[in-house]
Amino acid sequence: MDFIILLLKQNILMFLYLLIGYFLFRKKLIGISGSADIGRMLLHIVMPAAIIKAYMTSYTPERLIGLVLSFLAALLALLLAIFISRIFFKKEQAIERFGAAFSNAGFIGIPLVQMTLGEEAVFYISSFVALLNILQWTYGVFILTGDRNTFSFQKLRTNPVILSFLGGLLLFFLPVRLPDLLTGMIGSLAAMNGPLAMIVLGTYLAQVSPGSLFKERLAYRSSFVRLILIPVLTIILLGFFPAEYHTLKLAVLIAASAPIGSNVAIFAQLYGQDYTQAVKEVCLSTLLCMITLPLITGLADYIL
Repeated sequence: MDFIILLLKQNILMFLYLLIGYFLFRKKLIGISGSADIGRMLLHIVMPAAIIKAYMTSYTPERLIGLVLSFLAALLALLLAIFISRIFFKKEQAIERFGAAFSNAGFIGIPLVQMTLGEEAVFYISSFVALLNILQWTYGVFILTGDRNTFSFQKLRTNPVILSFLGGLLLFFLPVRLPDLLTGMIGSLAAMNGPLAMIVLGTYLAQVSPGSLFKERLAYRSSFVRLILIPVLTIILLGFFPAEYHTLKLAVLIAASAPIGSNVAIFAQLYGQDYTQAVKEVCLSTLLCMITLPLITGLADYIL
């Protein structure tokens, strides 16, 4: 029960950040280009800092086992999500397939895990975020375009999330300690991840009329698959992992239970899909996750 209450409090806090973004956009204090700039800062600086910070910890055999298990759990959870999204959405429903398969694990999952389970748990969720980015730029691009030739290894090699994951692993395995000044800077940047991500999502919400948002049947269906069906099946999957890795399982589940990733809107713009529909689904699932995420993870805390 304490865990559910803590998650509810953090969700309320993140909702308040979302309202800040909403009103900033409505009052014309920030525009579309400004929110896009903040999004780029999140992707290239803030989220990589959060991932690197998670790996700035001493190497131990126990942590190595946890790292391997978290990678395996993340891979299986993502493959499960991809499989379910293919069952529930047709090939023509590319935005829904993409959105249901890929959660907002980086912008919402990491800060929630950080605030509820602690820094150690971010160590586990980082594998999920890195794998998610790899799959988005490969399988995800193929979903939206239907053309394997649009995939570029160059984009994958220069992806800041993947690079920060690899850099974090080096810090974990090598007996290297960063200067205190640099450590403090990385920690300060990492703390910005949750607030800035929700402010950007608030600007997305401000671009959609409430009437159209809550009347979109396909958006509700996509949200149901992303927020309820996939997380419930992920709980069953995580039940096969050792009971002593309770925190690891909760961290992976929070990532798997996060709403539709905001990247679906960015990718929709890049590859000629319906950007407005993508924004509606991101916003609706983000609002609904304020209710579903505490319930799903609270249930898992009791079962797992």
